[in-house]
Amino acid sequence: GIKHAGLPWELGVAETHQVLTMNNLRSRVVLQADGQIRTGRDVMIAALLGADEFGMSTAPLIVLGCTMMRKCHLNTCPVGVATQDPILRAKFEGKPEHVVNYMFMVAEEVRYFLSKLGLRKLEDAVGRTDLLYASSNPVNKKATMLEFGSILKNAQQMFPNVSIRGGSVKQVIELGALETQLLTELEEVFSEAGHHKVFDNKFITNLDRTFGTRISYEISKRYGELGLEESRSITINLKGHAGQSFCAFLAKGVSVTLEGDANDYVGKCLSGGSIVVFP
Repeated sequence: GIKHAGLPWELGVAETHQVLTMNNLRSRVVLQADGQIRTGRDVMIAALLGADEFGMSTAPLIVLGCTMMRKCHLNTCPVGVATQDPILRAKFEGKPEHVVNYMFMVAEEVRYFLSKLGLRKLEDAVGRTDLLYASSNPVNKKATMLEFGSILKNAQQMFPNVSIRGGSVKQVIELGALETQLLTELEEVFSEAGHHKVFDNKFITNLDRTFGTRISYEISKRYGELGLEESRSITINLKGHAGQSFCAFLAKGVSVTLEGDANDYVGKCLSGGSIVVFP
């Protein structure tokens, strides 16, 4: 299941890029490729097929010390990556600098390939399928039976008057009304004479996506990783149905209680805050 589930992202990226270009929607969408992307070569292939962004997870996790024990769900991770056991967590030796260094090496390899292809920047490589070709002598001889014509069609050449710069047409995303209201009232917490603030009986709907993220941004911008002191802490009591990414990145000093339910990604990348959800 780990190695052979689903279809290759190469098929999805190429087809999505072509269809969006055909419908003159490519400039409104940022395409991200994700799945077994670990090297600069992988990044370049994804870009040439049409990807604007690239997701990596396994390789950075290994850089941080993961030994792929396949028991993340058992709370017994021997290197302290996926566990809440304080004894095992003490074994974690990963540092942000390790991931930064890995990303620098990936970027350096991308620069090498860009120079070989005569391109100035990665953006220039997006959708350039004319720079890709199928090997005539693959290691696995069965690969000679594969037909890459559809994948390697150049969308820009097929639709020359259509922009393929993903995300060049900016979408206006308005902050949820509830969080906008709370941010206005939180100015007194952020002032020099700031004090503990409680918000009671606020109603939330699934239109309020990523609730709490902007509040955490304002806190981290002012107080950094330390978050809010207890004397300035914030308590928010909500009722209703929260949208996606409820309280993502919630900063230290913020406690949110929701009577109701929430969509996926509750509390992702929790950064010291407290979340309680009950029906």
